[in-house]
Amino acid sequence: MKQRQKFYSENHFSIFISAHDQANDFYRTRKFKSDSFEEEEMLRSRFFQRQALNKLIATYTAGRDISELPPLLEDAIEKYEIYQDKLAKNEQITEISPLAIGDYPYQYEECVQVIGFCILLHRTDLLKRFVVLIDNAGYKGTDTLYEDLLCKVLPGRHDIDQWYHDVYSPLVQAIYSETAKEATQHLKKYCSQWYPAFKQAPWHDTHHQGEDGNYVGYWAIEAGAIAFLYGIDDSKIDHMVYPKDLVQYARDNRASDESQVVN
Repeated sequence: MKQRQKFYSENHFSIFISAHDQANDFYRTRKFKSDSFEEEEMLRSRFFQRQALNKLIATYTAGRDISELPPLLEDAIEKYEIYQDKLAKNEQITEISPLAIGDYPYQYEECVQVIGFCILLHRTDLLKRFVVLIDNAGYKGTDTLYEDLLCKVLPGRHDIDQWYHDVYSPLVQAIYSETAKEATQHLKKYCSQWYPAFKQAPWHDTHHQGEDGNYVGYWAIEAGAIAFLYGIDDSKIDHMVYPKDLVQYARDNRASDESQVVN
């Protein structure tokens, strides 16, 4: 096992997996406190969706082989689909997004992390399933980074010059830089500003909780996806949050997904 972040040991991961499995077993048969059947099902599905995403991230952080990630990503996508269905029934809004990406930067970040995993693992099939949940809620064609992550992989995307959250400006600038050097500089700047920008995120500062805490890793997966898609030189990017080996995996396995188009 190759430890990918200094705050996450093999023992930390073992404790996480044990707690994850125990919590899943516990809540399969217990009810969440709620005011209605629909709300209880929504809360339950959100819990299992978070559990699935955390397991995916923790497995990567702990240094497990990248080949272990695709089944975990598939499970996470399935949990998002279930959550969206239950959320729609509870809110009585058929095409509601499972993530309010225009309102909350940390939920936008969760969205582009998942998209980034799909791209870097060459799982366009899972990407399509996830993106439709966001698109159908009215977010298609509303954000530059969202569209630029998708346009090289999925047809029929939009060209738009606006984005929801300022934290992503350096990453957008990396895409549209006039020189390769500038692109790398913007990518490096984005990585350096990433963690401080998410002080309001529920996962921020969780590494201080110790091995029994909620920390599963801090990753700007979307930065890696942009570097891969747009051919940005990341050889001098060594920031902790940048998933360098996942990007290398994507580059080494381009032929594994014929629908992945890289210019």
